[in-house]
Amino acid sequence: MPEKSQETPKKKGGFSTAVKTVIGIIVIIIIILAIAFLTLNITVMPATPGVPLSFTTNYGVSFPEGQPITIGNTHISVLSYQNELISDIDGDKEKLVYGEDRNISERRAVITTLGVVTLIDTHFQILLKYKGERDNRAYFDMAVQTSQQVPDILLRNLLPSAIDARPI
Repeated sequence: MPEKSQETPKKKGGFSTAVKTVIGIIVIIIIILAIAFLTLNITVMPATPGVPLSFTTNYGVSFPEGQPITIGNTHISVLSYQNELISDIDGDKEKLVYGEDRNISERRAVITTLGVVTLIDTHFQILLKYKGERDNRAYFDMAVQTSQQVPDILLRNLLPSAIDARPI
């Protein structure tokens, strides 16, 4: 008697429904995360007194000379001349030499996404220490003090691309 071949029937159409569902969910999550990232917004306002600034993130930064930079709603411009730096922060000009500090007063920042979802509501203050000038850029050590932990990815996203900020 001839033997019958016992082959398992092959599914037509490729992937199973479960795999298609998982891939669909992953694609939807990626799209939502991309929209959330692209709609990040920061609103900066005056700070309410008495909130402790318990967290600090340190960066080495460089500012292009003579080009206005905006961090939140703070406008910063720097220009060096004969081993001195003139810093203009919101119209308040101050002369600095190597190693001197310049503080940007405390403010409150609310970071939202998708227009209505509050990610972080924190007070912050920026401390700058002048480290000299090279290649028409003013170098600083920058400490960002905040009232709550702010993920580095959010801080880096909110710093303008014109400043080169590197964690130290």
